[in-house]
Amino acid sequence: QVQLVESGGGLVQPGGSLRLSCVASGSIFSINVMGWYRQAPGKEREMVATISKYGTTNYRDSVKGRFTISRDNAKNTVYLQMNSLKPEDTAVYYCNAIFGLSSSSWGQGTQVTVSS
Repeated sequence: QVQLVESGGGLVQPGGSLRLSCVASGSIFSINVMGWYRQAPGKEREMVATISKYGTTNYRDSVKGRFTISRDNAKNTVYLQMNSLKPEDTAVYYCNAIFGLSSSSWGQGTQVTVSS
């Protein structure tokens, strides 16, 4: 199994920046892909960005050029640097890991609120 713990959410003004962190523990050697998802009130959870164990990244169109996903394998940590934040980025952000053949693990979520 893989356990995930997120941190770094908070309240920020439009145009501001935040960095989310997700620390993985457990069977980390079996992780294939890690990613960030978000869910706003009344909406479905959506993919924000993913990064494979080979470093291949993928972003949803609305965050391209503003968000950057990265990983530090020595710290078993994935980051999401979020710049030029907009009110529509407000959501609970969840870390996800795909490991083994097709297992998935989720973190507890961290709230990001973009408001003046």
